[in-house]
Amino acid sequence: MTCEKLHFRGLKRLLRGDESGQALVELALSLVMILIPLLIGSAEFARAAYAYIEVSNAARAAVAYGAQTHATALDSAGMLTAARNDYAFDPTKLTLLNSSYTCSCSDTGATVSCTDATACSGAHIELTLTVRTTAIFDPGFYEPFLNKTFTVNGIAVQKVLQ
Repeated sequence: MTCEKLHFRGLKRLLRGDESGQALVELALSLVMILIPLLIGSAEFARAAYAYIEVSNAARAAVAYGAQTHATALDSAGMLTAARNDYAFDPTKLTLLNSSYTCSCSDTGATVSCTDATACSGAHIELTLTVRTTAIFDPGFYEPFLNKTFTVNGIAVQKVLQ
């Protein structure tokens, strides 16, 4: 009789459905649905940070080119070429916002004309070149509430003793 009761209980459980392990399956599915978007989001964040670093490095390359002489400080096309050669992503998306330079005396810091070599008596003329670059960053995955593209800016400033 005991055997019949056990058999009947097993049959009842089989017909009703065994629920052991259901929580484990739900947890596994939930973790997958949470961890995959988290992993993709962190990869996109890393790509955006890398794009910012690349735009800043491109600005540094442009300012290094422009700081060679007074002539290269005025050469915006040459600075743009130097920046695009350094940029790792699509170079056509990188633009040179502006480049400006100022001249000052090395001893007093007073702003002087860059063409007047005698403006700083007994001191050197320091040329300070500022270059601003910008690029369009296109993320690989789009979110409905975010823009499809982002603008990334870079700036570099360099002093050159003339």
